[in-house]
Amino acid sequence: MNAPFHARAGSRDPFTAFVCDDATADMLRPVAVEHGWSPEKVNKGGLRNAVQSLSVSASPNILFVDLSESGDPLNDINALAEVCEPGTIVIASGHVNDVRLYRDLVASGIHDYLLKPFTVDQLRDTFAHAQSILSGPRGEAQVDKPHVMTAVIGVRGGVGASTLATSLAWLLGEKAHRSTALLDLDVHFGTGALALDLEPGRGLTDAIENPSRIDGLFIERAMVRANERLSVLSAEAPINTPLITDGTAFFQLQEEMRNAFESTVIDLPRQMLIQYPHMVHDAHVAVVVAELTLAATRDTIRILAWLKSNAPQTKVIVVANGVPSGGALEISKKDFEQSIERSIDIVFPEDGKLAAQAAKLGKPMAEVANGKMAAPFTQLSNMVLSHASEDGAAAETKTAAKAGAAKGSMMNNLKSMLAKKAA
Repeated sequence: MNAPFHARAGSRDPFTAFVCDDATADMLRPVAVEHGWSPEKVNKGGLRNAVQSLSVSASPNILFVDLSESGDPLNDINALAEVCEPGTIVIASGHVNDVRLYRDLVASGIHDYLLKPFTVDQLRDTFAHAQSILSGPRGEAQVDKPHVMTAVIGVRGGVGASTLATSLAWLLGEKAHRSTALLDLDVHFGTGALALDLEPGRGLTDAIENPSRIDGLFIERAMVRANERLSVLSAEAPINTPLITDGTAFFQLQEEMRNAFESTVIDLPRQMLIQYPHMVHDAHVAVVVAELTLAATRDTIRILAWLKSNAPQTKVIVVANGVPSGGALEISKKDFEQSIERSIDIVFPEDGKLAAQAAKLGKPMAEVANGKMAAPFTQLSNMVLSHASEDGAAAETKTAAKAGAAKGSMMNNLKSMLAKKAA
């Protein structure tokens, strides 16, 4: 209902209000006139009347709805979302002074919640902000910036793929100025929302349980906003509830995010490649995150081979994460690269202090990092955007050709390393 999902103005009414009392109506009408809106669009009846009316008519660009007579405001707002078209900016008001309710309402998709009694100036400020969102340049930006979809895959648990996915999503939003969605598909143990100090909400589990409900409006209501340009869809499903889905929900989520955002980052657990191999087909870039260990080397070989067979059109970036600065390496960088028959694109040094600081602040590591530690994050973001363009694709072809000249087969190299280790 709210930003960053903006209205495409068309033939919608610019403004409609549904209020519960005469005092609110009397305050709204002159402010509506100031904005050039018809005072007759201020209706009595509150939220219930709003749901009934909008179920049979188009939603306005700006909707004011009074929750004063609602016994369950959050649930009722969700009912309103079912009948609101994507792009409607919803401003709610009510008597309940509860910061948790306010956060839940904003997370569910409303633009603002005005606590009664509010002033005329507060009302004017809220309407002014809503109008600035409607008149913003985002629609043109979407045309100028083709959608970029990136899948981040950890070759093993604990290599830091989720950490890098969160940082990449933040960079695409904050530094590349793209509206960005972070889709965390670790449904039971996802950390996408946790890393950003957010409550994950029920959006992802609702999508899996009811794939037929997934549309632009659902995305608008279910995504949790981290900041102006980054929204997250994550979950912490009960661990006694198995994931039962044919993958339809995931594909529909990808499609709707492509329509609603300029970038999508998918934190894709490696087991998803086995269960839902089509998940990577639409990704422009796959970031394969590994560590310099024997087990990670083996699994990097297997995942790179899988990507070559199942998603040959997807550009691959290989990342070595958490690499110690000293000599305590289980596998050397040279041996790792020889085994996977290509170069490591980016090396992220191990930095426990940076990771701890980011966790305490509830911020992605890319936001906290500075100096030399910030460089690989910037390099990752730039490579993703480069590979998504035609020039980037040409550069990747040259890199792949060079890497393909390495001697020996992947498995032979791995066996050689195992023999050395045994000796």
